[in-house]
Amino acid sequence: MDARGWTELDFIIVSGDAYVDHPAFGTAIIGRLLENLGFKVGIIAQPDWRSKQDFIKLGQPKYAFLVTAGNMDSMVNHYTVSKHRRNYDNYSPGGEKGYRPDRATIVYCNRIKEISEKPIIIGGIEASLRRFAYYDYWDNKVRRSLLFDSRADLLVYGMGEKQIVEIAENMANGLDIEYIQHIPGTCYVADDLADVYGAREIPSFQAVTNSKKEYAKAFKTQYLEQDPVRGEVLVQQHGDRYLVQNQPTEPLDQSELDHVYGLPYQRTYHPSYEELGGIPAIKEVKFSIVSSRGCFGGCSFCALTFHQGRRVTARSHESIIAEAKKIINDPDFKGYIHDIGGPTANFRETGCEKQVYQGVCKNRECLYPSPCAKLKVDHGDYLSLLRKLRNLPGVKKVFIRSGIRFDYVLADTDDSFFKELCEFHVSGQLKVAPEHVSTNVLAYMGKPKNEVFEEFRKKFYHINEELEMEQYLIPYFISSHPGSRLEDAIELAEYLRDINHHPEQVQDFYPTPGTLSTTMYYSEYDPRTMKKVYVAKSGKEKKMQRALLQYHQKCNYAIVREALRKAGREDLIGYQQQALVPPK
Repeated sequence: MDARGWTELDFIIVSGDAYVDHPAFGTAIIGRLLENLGFKVGIIAQPDWRSKQDFIKLGQPKYAFLVTAGNMDSMVNHYTVSKHRRNYDNYSPGGEKGYRPDRATIVYCNRIKEISEKPIIIGGIEASLRRFAYYDYWDNKVRRSLLFDSRADLLVYGMGEKQIVEIAENMANGLDIEYIQHIPGTCYVADDLADVYGAREIPSFQAVTNSKKEYAKAFKTQYLEQDPVRGEVLVQQHGDRYLVQNQPTEPLDQSELDHVYGLPYQRTYHPSYEELGGIPAIKEVKFSIVSSRGCFGGCSFCALTFHQGRRVTARSHESIIAEAKKIINDPDFKGYIHDIGGPTANFRETGCEKQVYQGVCKNRECLYPSPCAKLKVDHGDYLSLLRKLRNLPGVKKVFIRSGIRFDYVLADTDDSFFKELCEFHVSGQLKVAPEHVSTNVLAYMGKPKNEVFEEFRKKFYHINEELEMEQYLIPYFISSHPGSRLEDAIELAEYLRDINHHPEQVQDFYPTPGTLSTTMYYSEYDPRTMKKVYVAKSGKEKKMQRALLQYHQKCNYAIVREALRKAGREDLIGYQQQALVPPK
């Protein structure tokens, strides 16, 4: 500030992450965007929350504090699905833990309240997914909207660029924060509903706390109204006050995305972290490029629908190539671009034109249970982009690591993308996520039937055989997802046996805020149908389901035998060909 001759900042961003000036990090995007508009921005990264000192280092902002827990929910960052404390933090110096508190958004806001009366605006993934009353897995109870517990003035949900620009311009024009309650993609607290017009009220905090069925009903409405075209203003009563969610904001269009990703990022962490070992998170993204946002995949366990939305928008080829050239000029670049993708790499445009003008369908997913007849299936634009990138001087290979939807690949009548994917963009192993094989479980997950994955798997190996390449498919699976019984886990174990695949990693279902699956886990209802759902909640059964997916490991033999006996499947114990484990 002294070097720039500044005596006061317009906005101060307080973040739970170390500062990395790269467009894969939300703090960098918001800071650079505000700077580009002429605002003076300061960043307090990972302040020591045990005292006030770090929070007063940059003085008082002219307009507001902007608070985020960082790129991850702080509780997910800190704890495994077993609720054990993680030993590593990718977003902190040297990967060391302990640089941010649990529930960072709440803690930071309450510290700021002690030293300032300036407005506080919260955003990022933690705030976005906790904007309504939500089930908290770590407390195992329903908590109030984060807006109440943080005592912030405004909550920005979703990706945030449009909202923060409009908020900043309103404040610069003299509008006080209490009058900035009209911006799409934001939430605020109202004392009454006298000035809230055309809103739809969902079950209150008290109602969803007292009734799991009401919780499921509330989430269903939140989920269905997550659309910028047809979404309604939603209201949820909390005691004698109301949480008001304005309708979602429109996603950034191509020119807006190009502008955001073209800002002058330094593309690395702040030099002050060098002596502490740097920031590990940069390794995964330093040579990767975000191509698109949004996802119409509709997986039940994913929060993207609730955060980025189902409409896909993409950057132009020119913008992506310009970023690729910056990567090529990096002294550490070895010729390999690690990823060109987004939430789903092979989605580059909206599912259909109707989504732009009428909104996404309320009661129909684009890909589940099978691709919609109106779905635009075309990899042409993505394929053209990949060809341009791999032909750039200095580029040896362009990988795709952010995941592809295999059912969308199969829906394309032109195999060009599939063939070039295998020939040019796989590093020996292609990771895909069928997640399960049981038709019962896949229906709760919103994923295609296993026959679809089998078709993809066979086609993948057939193409590689034609190319005379030895490459492998690495499928990922989730254990103990809502709806999964022991019988379903055994069906998956038998499938793994039959394809001779022994997964080294298995992900237990993690009930994080903002997903359809978490609502199923807590309420034991499927919000889409309001029918009861079986949920494995005991530690013993979850351990059994996980062990079944890794039945080949000797350390799991005993619990797998126990699970098989419990399910009446002793036929899978022994030395016969179909057996999963030997007898004791």
